[in-house]
Amino acid sequence: MRRLCVRIVSRKAIREATAEHSEWAASLNVWYKVTKAADWKNFADVRNSWKNSDVVGSFVVFNVSHNRCRLIVTIKYKWKMVYIRRILSHAEYDEKEWQEE
Repeated sequence: MRRLCVRIVSRKAIREATAEHSEWAASLNVWYKVTKAADWKNFADVRNSWKNSDVVGSFVVFNVSHNRCRLIVTIKYKWKMVYIRRILSHAEYDEKEWQEE
């Protein structure tokens, strides 16, 4: 039986973030590989594979790159879809403007 991988929309956001912040590249690529191979059914599963993650409103926020970067996603567990909403520096995240989207 073929195991379905998580589909991540969109990797372009990771490429754009790493173009601006090259120091995030390795950590974001690790997050991508972990997420792509995941079989998340709920947030507890997410937390088991990425300890530095939290639910904030309707989003899941991952602390990446030694807490320098916040990766904000929406996860549709039933369809195995992860939608990247924003990738922000810690300072940008603290401004909280991203929550108004």
